[in-house]
Amino acid sequence: QVQLVESGGRLVQVGDFLRLSCVASGSTFSSYGMGWFRQAPGKEREIVGTIFRSGGGIYYADSVKGRFSIFRDNGKNTAYLQMNSLKPEDTAIYYCAVRLTDTSTWDYWGQGTQVTVSS
Repeated sequence: QVQLVESGGRLVQVGDFLRLSCVASGSTFSSYGMGWFRQAPGKEREIVGTIFRSGGGIYYADSVKGRFSIFRDNGKNTAYLQMNSLKPEDTAIYYCAVRLTDTSTWDYWGQGTQVTVSS
C-alpha cells in the first residue's frame, strides 16, 4: 500500500512558475514508476508526464512539453513537477500516481492539488 500526498498548488499569474511535490509513504518509492495527471473543470483527466523508477524514461504530453519538467528524489520518497510559463489552460487539479512497473496501469493515486492560473 502506498500513500501519496501532493502539495504546492495555488493561484498564480500567467507566465509564473510553480513546483508541485508528491510525497510517498508506506512502501519503497523507488520501486514504482510515477506519473503526473491533471483534470480541468468539465474535462477528463489527462496525463501530464511520467518517469521511470530509475528517474529516466521521461515522457511529457505535447501540451506541456518544453514548459514542465518531472524529476524524482528516491532518497526523499518525493517526485516533483516543475511548471514554467504557466497558461490559463494549465488550470486543473493535479494528481500524482504510481505503478508497480514502468509500464503497467496506475495502482495508487494522491488526492490532488489545485493549480489556478489567472490571466
